Amino acid sequence: MQASTKQGSGENVRIDERSGAVWITVDRAQKHNALARPVLNELATAVRSAGAREDVRYIVVTGAGDKYFAAGGDLRDLANVRDEAAVMAMMEEAAAALDAIRHCPVPVIALLNGDAIGGGAELALACDMRLQSAHARIGYIQAKLAITSAWGGGPDLFQLIGPAHAMRMMSRCELVGAEQALAWGLADAVIRDGAGGDDLKAFLEPLDACAPQVLRGIKAQAIAARQGAGWKAHRAVEQQHLVRTWLHDDHWAASEKLLSKGS
Repeated sequence: MQASTKQGSGENVRIDERSGAVWITVDRAQKHNALARPVLNELATAVRSAGAREDVRYIVVTGAGDKYFAAGGDLRDLANVRDEAAVMAMMEEAAAALDAIRHCPVPVIALLNGDAIGGGAELALACDMRLQSAHARIGYIQAKLAITSAWGGGPDLFQLIGPAHAMRMMSRCELVGAEQALAWGLADAVIRDGAGGDDLKAFLEPLDACAPQVLRGIKAQAIAARQGAGWKAHRAVEQQHLVRTWLHDDHWAASEKLLSKGS
C-alpha cells in the first residue's frame, strides 16, 4: 500500500490519493459518521470523480475514527420525511448515491474501521468487497426503528449471503462480528492490525499490481452479475473487456516477461 500523495476534503468527506488508489473517508466521527443525505451526495460525487479517472485502480471507502464505519441514516436529517412522496424521494436520492458505488467502473472496497449499522451496512454492501476490522460489527438493525432496509441494501444482502442468513440478520437485528462475517461471505478479510498494518497491505498488494484496465474489466462483470444479467449479456461484457485487455501493451509485456523466464 502506497503512502498518501495527495489529499483533499469536502464538508463531510475526506479524500486521500495514493498511487493508483483513492481513499474516501466519511469524516463525521463526532456524529458516528451518520449518513445524512448531503453526506451521501458528497460521497457519491467523490466516487464518480475517482471512477472516471483512468489511472485509478480501486477506491477504498472508510469512516473517521475507530468506532463507526457509518451509523446509518441521520435521524435529524430524516425527521421531516412524513408522507409517501417524501419517503419515495428519500429512498431514490439515497439509493442513487449508493448506486454510484454499485455502478462505479472500478472496484470499491469498504474498510470497516468500526461498526456498520443500518444504512451504514447498506453502504458497506453497496461496495464490491468488505474488509472488516477485528472489533467491527455489521448489522441491518433497521427493524429497531420499525422499518425495513431502504437504499437497495436489502437486495444486496439477500444476494450476497442468501435468504436464510439475510432473514436472520434483519429480523433479529444481529450485529455480526468479523469472524462470523468472514464465514458467511459478508466480509472478505479480517483486519487485525489497523489501516496501516500488514493485513490490509497483504490484501491490497495484488490489486496494486493489477493493471487498471483489467480491474475495470472485472468490475464490469461484477456489475452485470449484480444486475442479474443473463448468460449471453454477461458473456458479451466478458468478451468486450477481453478484447480490450488482450490488445493492450500491458498484456504483451506480461506475456514476454513470462516467456523470457521459460527460455
